Amino acid sequence: MPRVPRLAAIATAVPPYVLEQDDVVHRVRAIFGHEAVVQRLLPVFENSGIKRRYSCVPIEWYYEPHDWRDRNAVYIDAALDLLERAARDAVERAGVRIDDISAIVAVSTTGIATPSLDALLVERMGLRRTVRRLPIFGLGCAGGALGLARAASVAAGLTEGLTLFLVVELCAISFRRNDLSKSNIVATALFGDGAAAALLSTDAHGPAVVASGEHLFEDTLDIMGWDVATDGLRAIFSRDIPTLVETRFRAALDAYLAQSGLTVADIDRVLPHPGGVKVLDALQRAFELGPGALDDSRAILREYGNMSAATVMFVLERALASGSLSDADWNRALVTAMGPGFSAGFVTLER
Repeated sequence: MPRVPRLAAIATAVPPYVLEQDDVVHRVRAIFGHEAVVQRLLPVFENSGIKRRYSCVPIEWYYEPHDWRDRNAVYIDAALDLLERAARDAVERAGVRIDDISAIVAVSTTGIATPSLDALLVERMGLRRTVRRLPIFGLGCAGGALGLARAASVAAGLTEGLTLFLVVELCAISFRRNDLSKSNIVATALFGDGAAAALLSTDAHGPAVVASGEHLFEDTLDIMGWDVATDGLRAIFSRDIPTLVETRFRAALDAYLAQSGLTVADIDRVLPHPGGVKVLDALQRAFELGPGALDDSRAILREYGNMSAATVMFVLERALASGSLSDADWNRALVTAMGPGFSAGFVTLER
């Protein structure tokens, strides 16, 4: 019989500085003044569905210029702190030991670390010197779903020990105080910082990861990503993302499910990455879902903003703890996220 990886525990972590959306709007006005493009885009903040987010730096940090070196130094320090906290919490929740971890899959796209974040954590946390490591860069918002899929594949191949899946994104430090582009303003309205950790094993008793897949949409390389500049990463967003989801996502979804002999009707719960309100609305229509079906994702967006790849793990944690997966009235759930490429990632869970 094939060895099926299961979730043993999930934990999340956010940095200490709270960004209340109303305060952010006030400060955006103060920084950019009455520039016409900013005034035109201010409704993005009000319509974002976000109440608050978290940042790894105090809000005053954003008033000063920062080059790539400064931003990346902040990224490494804060990412390691968040990942260690999330990982230790996951280990405690699973009732295992640090030494039980045999493999690490680490996802992040908001900074660069060489040695990689997972190697630095081995030193900080005292993990096995023989731990298998897989650092993954470039998946963007899709990294939560695709990284979980990779971690499940690693866990299925282990003969002993657990696989630790780590994801951290510090999107907020990409804010650019001299950039009046629409992408920068939209990113300022949406992005927050956060990290998550999950432990997987074929001996665990949580939901099983029974299938995964992905789809790269044709002619969409410019839809989403980072533009690398001398003073850091510049967000690339296309206004066409909700339309793309509305018109092309369903075909990719149906093809993925068909590989397992399933249709949308066989999915009891849908847990998408909340990239934004318009994207969630488009996904709700693509899945043909009724009101309230995506409440877990909308709640995470409201309380944490868009933390890129980490966000869907917050959604999964909430769903299992107190949301749509916290009761016995489901058999099959789908975790999904979209990111640069333009790509969609899928992970099928069974209770």
